[in-house]
Amino acid sequence: MSQVALWFERKFEFAFPADHWPNICMRLRGAPPRLEELLRDRPHDLLTRRPQPGKWSIQEHAGHLADLEPLWRARVGDFEAGSEKMTVADLANRGTEAARHNQRDLKQILSDFRRARLAMVDHVEALAVESPSVETPASRLFSRAIPHPRLQQPMRLVDHLYFVAEHDDHHLARMWELLRKPA
Repeated sequence: MSQVALWFERKFEFAFPADHWPNICMRLRGAPPRLEELLRDRPHDLLTRRPQPGKWSIQEHAGHLADLEPLWRARVGDFEAGSEKMTVADLANRGTEAARHNQRDLKQILSDFRRARLAMVDHVEALAVESPSVETPASRLFSRAIPHPRLQQPMRLVDHLYFVAEHDDHHLARMWELLRKPA
């Protein structure tokens, strides 16, 4: 039985100020090296073993993190464009299911994740650099809220970034749990 709470059962409260975005960006930057460290020198059969039918292996969890980077980047674009709603996720995770991550090279999965994640964070940080004063288009961008499609609650850009960091940690915790579980 997993000790990691189910992702779709999580509830979120976003009660922190929008100016916390730099701290959250550092957390996002840290996800690729944390993932790499967690999986370094682990045997392939351990990384690709499914704990039970229909549940992802450790390597599939890692691939899923890379798979979602286009969604996270699209949602940043939703804030930039002033969209009325966020891009909808594929809640069935068909992309991850179809990707056959257990047959892929782990180094490539990790590289894909690192490259996409750093590009997204660099992009977000560039938005803020454009105008760092208190009331600017960039500060409004970080604090303007649009509804999250599944949670049905408003999210600011800073909340979206926090949500992504929490999603990373959810999958890292699940991988850690699978690594510690006996065969």
